Amino acid sequence: MRIFLSLLLATTAVAGLAAPMGDADARHLLSRTGFAPAPEDVAAYAKLSRTEAVDKLLAGTLQAAVTPPPDWVNGDALPQRRPATMDEDEKKALRQTYRDEGIELREWWYREMYATPSPFTERMTLFWHNHFVSGLQKVKSPVLMYRQNVLLRREALGNFSTLLHDVTHDPAMLVYLDGVQNRKGQPNENYAREVMELFTLGEGHYAENDIREAARALTGMGVDRATGEYVFRPRQHDSDDKIIFNHRGDYDADAFLDLILKRPETSEFIVTKLWREFVSPDPDPQAIKHLAKVFRDAHYDIKPLMRAMLTSDAFYAPQNRGVLVKSPVELTVGTLRTFGVEPPNWRPVLGVDRALGQDIFNPPNVKGWPGYTDWINSQTLLQRKQLLARVFRSAEMDGTRNTVEATGANDQGTRATQRLGGKNGFGLYVDRWLDSAGGLGRATLVLLPLTPDAVPDGSPTEMVTQLVMNPLYQLK
Repeated sequence: MRIFLSLLLATTAVAGLAAPMGDADARHLLSRTGFAPAPEDVAAYAKLSRTEAVDKLLAGTLQAAVTPPPDWVNGDALPQRRPATMDEDEKKALRQTYRDEGIELREWWYREMYATPSPFTERMTLFWHNHFVSGLQKVKSPVLMYRQNVLLRREALGNFSTLLHDVTHDPAMLVYLDGVQNRKGQPNENYAREVMELFTLGEGHYAENDIREAARALTGMGVDRATGEYVFRPRQHDSDDKIIFNHRGDYDADAFLDLILKRPETSEFIVTKLWREFVSPDPDPQAIKHLAKVFRDAHYDIKPLMRAMLTSDAFYAPQNRGVLVKSPVELTVGTLRTFGVEPPNWRPVLGVDRALGQDIFNPPNVKGWPGYTDWINSQTLLQRKQLLARVFRSAEMDGTRNTVEATGANDQGTRATQRLGGKNGFGLYVDRWLDSAGGLGRATLVLLPLTPDAVPDGSPTEMVTQLVMNPLYQLK
């Protein structure tokens, strides 16, 4: 009898995993792993089991962008003359070039986030961009930042060990955290500290001596000014023995990183950060231990970890729904993707998100954007609501066609309302969208992570506006 009951329970569990996940679970999965799902995406995934849905997501991930980058990405990464040798006019022209290219770089990534057939790839790329932080304000070179973005996307769902090693040798990172200044006899400790504190182990799992010795291991790394590529300079590398984590050896950068990867704290640190990004702000210690072991057993391959996390009961638990706050990029790109409208001009969107606290390619500091409730304060919440109100404001054509606008900020910080669609704008036909979504009930499920207290009423525009103006729309 006991054997029979065990078999029955096992069969029931397997059947449960194989059952279609339904609209609510599909919406939850797609909103957490993308920017916001369109109604047709929710309908397609609702027919799959949780395992089938996650496997489909993972099978569709990419290693390269589908949107062509600006032509200048193939040009010089660094000026062939050092700025110190330039006159003021030349310096001013260089700064203007970098500003223009920086804007074009941001526009390119926004277009990719909007157009990608794999939103999960871009969400993971954005996650690593906020983990292995670099910024244009210090790096200055848009070409180097573009190359780093390519690297982050390539390994977004690849292998964390590979990503860690390659980011450590990445020219943008070497400039951002002063690795180019780290020489034998004059070690710079910036990257040694941040790679342990912010990128791998977390605070409390290394000593000050480990930082000093690791900095010596990282000496000799540089950037070739002619090509903008990584270069190793043996004469500037300290080849004497170092003692790191109580291990002695002639460690170089890669050997030092391998020591980090052998520490169980590394897998637990990364899993915890991914949990806060995709599951809830309150990690479950037992679940973290389990997933960290999955990560280590997979030799730091990211897909097995994400498969285990996204198919777990915790991911779908009621208490973990609607507990994460959309970042500005998720709010703007997600809204546009959900309603199927693309602005010909993305620059006002950049201004909106910058005003809301997220200027991509320019995180506030090496810790990145804190996220979660830091995205929301009295000012940004008002700006978010103003943005959504403009997107769905009534227009001339009997309330069904809406001209999309956004409030941005110029370089002087003054507020300016700009038409997203250029001179002629573009139309959002809310009644058609509501019909394609399957009516108010399904639209509510697609747009909100939880059931609202009140049922919207009025015209199609009014009902959809009430949904997106609901505070729940800010959550995922």
